[in-house]
Amino acid sequence: MNKFEPLTAEELDEVFEIKYGAANELGQTPSLYARWDYHSPDDFYEAAIVRLVDNETSWADVGCGHMLFPSNPNLARQLADRCRRLVGIDPDETIENNPYVHESFRVLMDDYEPQETFDLITLRMVAEHVENPEQLLRTLVAATHPGSTVLIYTVNGISPIPVLTRLTSMGVRHRIKKILWGTEEKDTFPTAYRMNSRRDLREMFTDAGFDEAGFYYLDDCRTFTRFPALQTVELATRKLCRTIGFAYPENCLLGIYRRRN
Repeated sequence: MNKFEPLTAEELDEVFEIKYGAANELGQTPSLYARWDYHSPDDFYEAAIVRLVDNETSWADVGCGHMLFPSNPNLARQLADRCRRLVGIDPDETIENNPYVHESFRVLMDDYEPQETFDLITLRMVAEHVENPEQLLRTLVAATHPGSTVLIYTVNGISPIPVLTRLTSMGVRHRIKKILWGTEEKDTFPTAYRMNSRRDLREMFTDAGFDEAGFYYLDDCRTFTRFPALQTVELATRKLCRTIGFAYPENCLLGIYRRRN
């Protein structure tokens, strides 16, 4: 199996600069990240895709809505122009306004009937909403060929924020998200958390004919992005955890799965 080698500091820094600009142009949040030597989970996800996309790549992005990378439109445009073909799959009407995809399908991935296979399929913050993982995996198999790669980027089901969402109503979730991140009510969706551990993902993909080519636990220090003092505490806590050898409690998962021959 062709393993996915660990992402390098250079690859992450390249994505960071495309997103935020040169070191002398950084705003408040990216300056904090640079000071604490921190790359967000989004940086890792985007850097992985940069490595995997070339001018021969046929790529399907699941759940993209109107944006490929909400915090990095410049990179989204670069990769959309670079790849051979880019298909967006999302049941939400916003996909019709996505300026990056070459073709879009307004449908759940579970209900998508592929007429072609893709070299790369990406699911950004989708897995936590999937009610029927078995059907999703069947669709992924139908939409891939031997050697295809599937990237799953999602929250860790046992991190504090996902645990909190399990214990609260949709109304409370929306209010919390509005305070922390300024999101709209339309951006809060029901969650299932049936694909939100490494073990579950590995078992499901192995059974479906994929190998785990790479896996990351990605420290997520973005809970208090709107509150610089509190975010500084987040970043300092992460550094302390790393110093004493503890895992930072709030993290995301990035799984890279390759279809077997």
